[in-house]
Amino acid sequence: AAGPLLRPPGAASRTGAARRARCGPGQRPLGRGVALPAGPDLRHFLRAAAARQPGPPQELPPEPRSTPGAPKVYLETYGCQMNVNDTEIAWAILQKNGYARTKELDEADVVLLVTCSVREKAEQAIWNRLQHLKALKARRPQARAPLRIGILGCMAERLKEEILHREKLVDVVAGPDAYRDLPRLLAVAESGQQAANVLLSLDETYADILPVQTSAGGTTAFVSIMRGCDNMCSYCIVPFTRGRERSRPIASILQEVRMLSDQGVKEVTLLGQNVNSFRDLSEVQFQSVAAPGLSRGFSTVYKAKQGGLRFSHLLDQVSRIDPEMRIRFTSPHPKDFPDEASVLQLIQERHNICKQLHLPAQSGSTRVLEAMRRGYTREAYLELIHHVRDSIPGVSLSSDFITGFCGETEEDHQQTVSLLREVRYNVGFLFAYSMRQKTRAHHRLQDDVPAEVKKRRLEELIATFREEAARANAVLVGQTQLVLVEGPSKRSASELCGRNDGNIKVIFPDAELEDAAECRAPGRAQPGDYVMVKVTSASSQTLRGVPLCRTTLSRAAASH
Repeated sequence: AAGPLLRPPGAASRTGAARRARCGPGQRPLGRGVALPAGPDLRHFLRAAAARQPGPPQELPPEPRSTPGAPKVYLETYGCQMNVNDTEIAWAILQKNGYARTKELDEADVVLLVTCSVREKAEQAIWNRLQHLKALKARRPQARAPLRIGILGCMAERLKEEILHREKLVDVVAGPDAYRDLPRLLAVAESGQQAANVLLSLDETYADILPVQTSAGGTTAFVSIMRGCDNMCSYCIVPFTRGRERSRPIASILQEVRMLSDQGVKEVTLLGQNVNSFRDLSEVQFQSVAAPGLSRGFSTVYKAKQGGLRFSHLLDQVSRIDPEMRIRFTSPHPKDFPDEASVLQLIQERHNICKQLHLPAQSGSTRVLEAMRRGYTREAYLELIHHVRDSIPGVSLSSDFITGFCGETEEDHQQTVSLLREVRYNVGFLFAYSMRQKTRAHHRLQDDVPAEVKKRRLEELIATFREEAARANAVLVGQTQLVLVEGPSKRSASELCGRNDGNIKVIFPDAELEDAAECRAPGRAQPGDYVMVKVTSASSQTLRGVPLCRTTLSRAAASH
C-alpha cells in the first residue's frame, strides 16, 4: 500500500529512550542505529575505527560435519540480491558454529528470515509470514526445544523495537552488520530471553568469510564487493539500514571468485549498492590516488573521495580469473561513470564481461530527480545513455523507476513515459513510491500523490515498458545468441531455460546437441553449459529459439 508506514497500536516509538535501548553497557546512541562508547573511550573508538583496515582474506576451515542432534536452521530470503548474499554469509557463520541446514520448515529448531525494508509491501510480507510462524511455534511438541525465530537484515535494523515488542514472537534480531554475532544471539535466545544486535559498523565487509553458496545448481553466484551507501537519495532507506559505504579488499574478492570458478560456477554478479564508487583502501600505496572527476551534468551530496583502487581495477582483475566465467555487476549509479570510460572500455573489450548495464533512472523529470537528490538531470542521463551505446554496440540496458514520488505532477509522469520510449530498455523494475521513515523525503516532503493515482501511473509505465521492451527484443529475432543454461523451464520439462549476454531469459527445446569444439560426444545440454540458440520469437520478457550446438564462452567470442 502507498503512503507512510503506520505504527501498530501498542508498538514502541522511535524515541530517544528507544534508541538508548539499542545500545549496550557503556555505549551511547548516535542515530541511524549506531552506538558508540560513552565517555573517554569515544575518541579512542573513533581513531581506531578510522585506522582499522580489513585484514587479509582467511581460508575457512573445512566444512564442518553436522553432528547428531545439531540444531537445524531454516533460512528464508526476501528482497534484493544483497539479501541472497547476506543469507550465504549468515549460513557460513552458523555452519562454522555447528548448525545444520534444513529445507523443511517443520524440522527446524531455528527459523531466520533475511528481510527487506525498501518498501512497505516488503515489510508487510514479513509480518504476514510471522503470523504463520506463530502458529507453527504454538503447535510445536513440548518434547522438542522451543522454536527460535530470528529477523535479520534491513527490517531488523529499521524496526528493532517494534519487532521485539509486537506479540513477543521474535527471539533474535540482527542487523546487516551483526551476522558474526548470530551464534551468541541464538545462545541467549535458547535461555528464553530475546536478543538483539543492530549496531552499524564503520568497516564490516565480511571480507574474511567465504559465503556458502545456496543458489540451485551452482551455475551462478553473487559476490558482495561493498556494503552500505553514501548517496542519501531522498526516498531511500538503504543508508539507514545498511550504513555508510565501505568496500571489501580486492584480494578477498578475487579469492572468492577463484573459489567459485574451482566449484564450476559459470556466472558471477558483483554486488553493491553503488558498485562503480568502489574503492579498496586496504593497501597503503594506493590511499593517495586522486578521485576521478564526475561527467558533466552529474553531482554528489558528498565531497570527492580520495584514494583507493577503483572499480575498473577490480573488474579488470576479476575478468582475468576464468575466461569461461561470465561477469556481471549491479547496481552502478549513473553519476559514477567518469569521462575516461575505463569501465565501459573493459565491457567492450573483454568477452566474458556481459554487454549489459543497469542504469537506474528513477524518473524522467528533472524536477523530480532534483527532489530525489539523484545528482543528474534528464538531459545528463540521456547523454550518458548515448555515450554507453556508442561505446558498447548492442548493449542491453535495464533500469529502475519510481512513480508517484512526492510532488510528482502529471507532466512529470509523462516525462518518465517519454524517457521509457526514448531509451527502450530491455529489462525494467518499476514501483509505486512508498514513503520510508528516517529518509529525507519523510522529514521534508509530502507524500501527496493519491494511492489510486500511483496505481494508474504505475500501470501506464509498465504498459509502456513492455511495449518498448518487446520492440527492443524483437530486433534479436533471427540472430544467434549465446545462452548459459540454468535448468529446465518452469512451464515445460521438455524445454530448457537460460540467459543471454544481455540477461534476457531464453527458452529452447531440450534436444541432443553436437559439441562445437568436438571435445564431447553429442548430448543434451546441462546447467552450466553454453549453447548457441537461434532466436525465433520474442516478447517483452522472453526470447524463444532453436538450439544449434553446445560451445564455450571463448569459442563463441572468437567466432564473432
